[in-house]
Amino acid sequence: MYRTNTCGELTLKDEGKSVILCGWVQKSRDLGGMTFVDLRDRYGITQLVFNMDTNSDLCGKARKLGREFVIQAKGKVRERSNKNPKLPTGDIEIDVEELNILNKSEIPPFTIEEDTDGGEELRMKYRYLDLRRPVVRNNIILRHKVAQEVRKYMDSIDFVEVETPVLIKSTPEGARDFVVPSRMQPGTFYALPQSPQTLKQLLMVSGFDRYFQIVKCFRDEDLRADRQPEFTQIDCEMSFVERDDVLDTFEGLAKYLFRQIKGIEFNEPFIRMPFSEAMENYGNDKPDLRFGMKIRDITGLVKGHGFSVFDSSEYIGAVCAPGCSEYSRKQTDELTEFVRRPQIGAKGLVYLKYGADGSLKSSADKFYSQDELKKWVEATGANPGDLLLILAGDRKKTLAALSELRLEMGNRLNLRPRDKYVPLWIVDFPLLEWDEEEKRYFAMHHPFTSPRPEDIPLMQTDPGKVRANAYDLVINGVEIGGGSIRIHDAEVQKLMFKVLGFTDEEAEYQFGFLLNAFKYGAPPHGGIAFGFDRWCAMFGGQDSIRDFIAFPKNNSGRDVMLDTPSEISLKQLNELNIEFRTKKQ
Repeated sequence: MYRTNTCGELTLKDEGKSVILCGWVQKSRDLGGMTFVDLRDRYGITQLVFNMDTNSDLCGKARKLGREFVIQAKGKVRERSNKNPKLPTGDIEIDVEELNILNKSEIPPFTIEEDTDGGEELRMKYRYLDLRRPVVRNNIILRHKVAQEVRKYMDSIDFVEVETPVLIKSTPEGARDFVVPSRMQPGTFYALPQSPQTLKQLLMVSGFDRYFQIVKCFRDEDLRADRQPEFTQIDCEMSFVERDDVLDTFEGLAKYLFRQIKGIEFNEPFIRMPFSEAMENYGNDKPDLRFGMKIRDITGLVKGHGFSVFDSSEYIGAVCAPGCSEYSRKQTDELTEFVRRPQIGAKGLVYLKYGADGSLKSSADKFYSQDELKKWVEATGANPGDLLLILAGDRKKTLAALSELRLEMGNRLNLRPRDKYVPLWIVDFPLLEWDEEEKRYFAMHHPFTSPRPEDIPLMQTDPGKVRANAYDLVINGVEIGGGSIRIHDAEVQKLMFKVLGFTDEEAEYQFGFLLNAFKYGAPPHGGIAFGFDRWCAMFGGQDSIRDFIAFPKNNSGRDVMLDTPSEISLKQLNELNIEFRTKKQ
């Protein structure tokens, strides 16, 4: 063994012990006759001491060490005179008797410290160095712990972990597939799975009534902080269950993870909120319930008073910002610019200041009397000292804009603390979404989601009103997981394909294997998939999932460390029977 101990375990109880440590040089300090070196490994930091008076050659060798040199140090543990209470090993140091340089290092492109001077792109290029930083290393260790706890819990309730294939059939629903050409069967392609959806349903048909898998999934879609082209799911499926059985089971998993990872107990059942209520009160289907500020519909109250902005709008909604009536003109102008940003798309902002003294002042007050403005504050539940922020326009777009405005005010007022968690289930989603451009319905979740049984007759008469037997787990405004009770009847599945615009031939070509399986006794079943990376980021108190993935891609889907995606050789292209054509201008 190169070492007898790690750099994070020695304490005063080891005083006098002869030890061998290995690791990387964090930094060194020359203080005349003494040289001190901080030696780092995955487990911590231990101070090494070299004395010029007792061993000048050894001390001279130590003074030539550079940052990130890999070394081996042999010596005795002794009590440290200037103790460092910030380190677990801060009471001791190693009086070094022998030093071996195992590998030299060039000067790293950024400092390997908690607060580094490296930008994100530079750190991604040298990710193997970034992973040496304690903050990133601890994120990866947290990820490991979450995975182990998931497996413990799922095993304790009789779930079996089953691996499913990575090379599968391409399907037309959802995001774009990543495709893989087949050399042995020219002109054909595999797809990388967006989710093991049909495969886990086949496992239910096979009699594996409780399946789970911590699995890699792939989606060719635009990226953001909580998305990567390859990501990890906790994928789960159960047989002979109804919706509440699934919710109870995986609410149990969520509570277990909070207890084991964060030491937080949830003793009450999670809130269950219909999709329609979430949209009406919060403007989106993943509401952040750490704070109030519900959206209020005041359309009927404000129309018909000669204010063209309101009179020409389908919907007018308001959020009440508590204690903000003293906002300056500059601050309200900032909010106006915020809602006008292209990604939000509002045309403007109307406000009403409800002064602490009971005064009412609105940016539209020339169209409304004081009595009429008073009705606004009564309808929204505003109190003296509050600020009403009002948007108008198309209902769907205005609700979305109000949602963003609500979240922005939550941030400004520090109402979204990272150490507070409010989980809830969103239920009763619409089964289908109408696409105006393609003039057809798309599945809101996926084409295997079961409609609510009482809504099945509407499938042929009014598909837009059909509710899905689906559910999402939302925590602090983030969708952590989602799933549904599945269609297990071949006739209902065929009806679903028909509503989605599939011909019988297309449905058979794409999903014949599943429809055939249903002929041999498919049990009622349902499941859920959790975003494993999102769990880790949330437990780590961050928005981005990138620092919880060992080797992530950047926002362009590029691995700047491996310099990929990259071109392949003409020989490989020929083997795959692929040729490029110039894109027409």
